[in-house]
Amino acid sequence: MTSPTPPDEPQFADRIYRSAAGLVCGSLLLVLTVVLAGDAVIRGSGRTPWLALAGLLTAVPLIVAFSLRPAVFVNDDRVRIRNPFRTIQLPWAEVASVRAAYTSELISGDGTKYQLWAVPVSLRDRKKAARAASRPPRKGRGAGLSLGPGFGADAPQPTDPTVATGDQTIKELRELAERAGDPKGDGPGTATVRWAYEVMAPAVVGAVLLAVLWATG
Repeated sequence: MTSPTPPDEPQFADRIYRSAAGLVCGSLLLVLTVVLAGDAVIRGSGRTPWLALAGLLTAVPLIVAFSLRPAVFVNDDRVRIRNPFRTIQLPWAEVASVRAAYTSELISGDGTKYQLWAVPVSLRDRKKAARAASRPPRKGRGAGLSLGPGFGADAPQPTDPTVATGDQTIKELRELAERAGDPKGDGPGTATVRWAYEVMAPAVVGAVLLAVLWATG
């Protein structure tokens, strides 16, 4: 007697693209904001603690939204874009193009553009990559050198220094989209968009409290 065949499961988990600089800067800014607001709450007098709390309620969600929240989750079937105030998900078959000029953008089959906040475009990185590409390849040193176990063909390869990090990410996303074939273009309903009310609501409440305290002071 044979056991029933289990349902197909994805072989790999989602690959996640995030901005390392955004994570570092956002974390530092959060710590600085909390320290300054905490000092105002503890040592302040009169209306100062309340203003500090209202400012904290406004600033923390915005810092999280623009630095820690942006991410792009991809697998072989679909892409999920988590931007500061909304999350967009659509199958690769509905993606017409992924491109990067001064910003990174994904274009759906119906022509809708979605910005990829988690994949920033750095002109400085592009210039650095262009200089690396213009240098002649090194010879002799390192040629035929065995790096031991863990550095075989299946091991993760280092990032190509002749391609900017953002452009390399866009290239990988474009390859996934092209692998899915031509977009169907069935209309705007092919993408699902969810607004991040858990981020927007605290920021709005904090801004209203801050305005009221400031106006009545």
